[in-house]
Amino acid sequence: MPVLDVSFYSRDTLVVARELLGQVLCRSTGTATLRGRVVETEGYTPDDPASHSFRGRTGRTEAMFQRPGTAYIYFIYGMYHCLNIVTERENFGSAVLIRALEGLGGLSEANGPGKLCRAMGIGMEHNGCDVTCESGKIWVERDAPISAEDVVQTTRIGIRRAANYPRRFYIRGNKSVSKFN
Repeated sequence: MPVLDVSFYSRDTLVVARELLGQVLCRSTGTATLRGRVVETEGYTPDDPASHSFRGRTGRTEAMFQRPGTAYIYFIYGMYHCLNIVTERENFGSAVLIRALEGLGGLSEANGPGKLCRAMGIGMEHNGCDVTCESGKIWVERDAPISAEDVVQTTRIGIRRAANYPRRFYIRGNKSVSKFN
């Protein structure tokens, strides 16, 4: 399957968040390639109080301000990594959090951003990598789009600020979606 290129990510964050549903996240371990279908996402933009870019550029958020298609990884609760993919344009500070995967080819389901990174072996060493080519060790392959009637758009979960913003998308009825529906 073809890898999603920079033009895919160089669009409105919420459009990218919705259209990432059904695409296939891939991670090369050197000896194998892990694959999972994206079934849940959340969009974050610089005008969003819940976004890491809301207060501007910092050392932690530097990757979020890179070109679209860059991985932005952060560490939370002293134990979990979370994978985001930068969207829109360089120096803007927007990204899509990949919240859950349906495992493919032996990968188990990963219903939560921390579980997803643990299952895929994604950590801080992947922060800033280019996801628009296979040489970056993480990439997203194009697959069949999800029909509008199968997509749920709702409020985000696991955050306090701007929790009421309808910026979470998931595939209706998919068993791998986070259990907070």
